Amino acid sequence: MAHRTGHLTGADRAVPGHIRAVADGVAAGRLELRQLRFFVTVAEELHFGRAASREHIAPSALTTQLQRLERTLGVLLVDRTGRQISLTPAGARFLIEARQILEHVDRAAMVALGASLTPPTLRIGMMDEGYDAARPVLRAIRAAHPDLEIHQVTAGVPEQCRLLADGRLDIGVGRVSGVPPAIASELFRLDPLGVLVRADHPLARRSVLPVAALRDEPLLLADEERAPEYNEFVAEACRSAGFFPAMFPGSVQSLRAAVDLVVQGRCVACVPASAVAPDDEVTWLPFDPAVPRYPWSLLWRLQNPSPHVVTLVSTARRLCLENRWREPADLAS
Repeated sequence: MAHRTGHLTGADRAVPGHIRAVADGVAAGRLELRQLRFFVTVAEELHFGRAASREHIAPSALTTQLQRLERTLGVLLVDRTGRQISLTPAGARFLIEARQILEHVDRAAMVALGASLTPPTLRIGMMDEGYDAARPVLRAIRAAHPDLEIHQVTAGVPEQCRLLADGRLDIGVGRVSGVPPAIASELFRLDPLGVLVRADHPLARRSVLPVAALRDEPLLLADEERAPEYNEFVAEACRSAGFFPAMFPGSVQSLRAAVDLVVQGRCVACVPASAVAPDDEVTWLPFDPAVPRYPWSLLWRLQNPSPHVVTLVSTARRLCLENRWREPADLAS
């Protein structure tokens, strides 16, 4: 009778021992789906008491299940040494995969029960201006994939990176500045920058504006916590023109609110060309062509991007070439 020897095959030898141990643990039933769910809940709450309440079990039972999961994997997922718990680097990596496993299990259960499948989704993080820059890409994706549900999440680049890292976002739109190595990015559009002024503002009579003309104007910048990369770009343009902007003492959360402040004559606002909508009460003036254009990039998780993320990035590349979004300004006009 044929039997299997204890010798490793070539494929077995190619797999590290600790990974084989995890796989054997899964096969032996030591890794349970409920442990994955408990871990995801703990990762979301970062508090054992709140996580246990959500799962309707005692905190001690939750802790026991999490410890069993860590023993099966052979790594610590949660750092319990500080006053507040946090994910270890291994835990942060495992969280993304655990969420995907649970989503696949839920989907498989629906298939087994004969229920209609939920439509595919794509979660995109961006600010108002980012939506305008990416609008042609999103329209093309919707036209090619009418069954795809696209959910917009209002978030600046720092928050986008956090949401991408823990699997709560699929793709982001913004200026790449100091993003973590686990986040991939690609420039898809260079956007002329200009300034919004009230229609009767003295500067409104000009056709092109040097940045130095804003020296004495109260300039509305973005919320520093949400879009520091945008403020950095605008401030650098002002410094290159020999001055530091006189900042308007306040902030807003949307482009519409910014326009309203401009209409009131309270300030002026730097806005990319793609975000400008027709409005009789304000005038948009492009900066001198020597001013660098604002760089819009797509951001996504480097490991295991979904097929729809790959499709969106490919679509952005195609539209970038067709519309010459990254060519020098004199050629792209």
